[in-house]
Amino acid sequence: MSIQTDPTPPAGTTPPGATTAATSAPAPAASTGGEPILQAKNVDLFYGAAQALWDVSISAEAGKVSALMGRNGVGKTSFLRAVVGEQPIAGGEILLDGKPLARMAPHDRARLGIAYVPQGRDIFPLLTVKENLETGFAPLKRSERTIPRDVFDLFPVLESMLRRRGGDLSGGQQQQLAIARALVTRPRLLVLDEPTEGIQPSIIKDIGRAIEWLRDQGTIAILLVEQYFDFVHALADTFAVMDRGQIVLSGTRDEMDPEKVRGHLTV
Repeated sequence: MSIQTDPTPPAGTTPPGATTAATSAPAPAASTGGEPILQAKNVDLFYGAAQALWDVSISAEAGKVSALMGRNGVGKTSFLRAVVGEQPIAGGEILLDGKPLARMAPHDRARLGIAYVPQGRDIFPLLTVKENLETGFAPLKRSERTIPRDVFDLFPVLESMLRRRGGDLSGGQQQQLAIARALVTRPRLLVLDEPTEGIQPSIIKDIGRAIEWLRDQGTIAILLVEQYFDFVHALADTFAVMDRGQIVLSGTRDEMDPEKVRGHLTV
């Protein structure tokens, strides 16, 4: 099977899993002014009369993993839905590279560089792996519609399964496919909602190595929602803990108190 990949050599290190010199799409331009790629300031969000988020402020910088943790039902996914445009906010503001997003639809935010990997993966089960990856072309200009070689170097199993239907993949393989599809869009901000949920340990390690490599390229900001403490502690540069729709703990990895954080993750 022939598949069009971008032949441009990348800057930086070779992705984990690569057996030859990797090739990649041109990397997104790095931030130049030291400002975070994502800035969410004092965000309030409602579902009808019920308030889900109170005064939430989170930022994500290029070359860093920003983690948002908390129990189920405390508002983490609601915050991500606000970032990607699936749920309007009632107060505060959300900026991408300094540009307000409040009036932008999800597809416009995708064109600006927001890529979302939702909880549950949401791959297309009746499409092949190749066709699932090509759905990531939607926000791209026609000239950019290639699959970066890095995708297959990060997740080699996908290249051997291009003709298989997405629904025939294991849960872990589907999660790799969902992340790979997001990377096809050449994101500025990669948003991951609980990527370890229901995944076998070996693939969790593969996903962790991929996130680490993406972070180390220094061009993408990664916003990670996760409840698996050890996974977050190994990867996150900054963290925030949410409880009942509010940020109750935040700081750098060095400032993280494991006991306090774990206390907000247990029921």
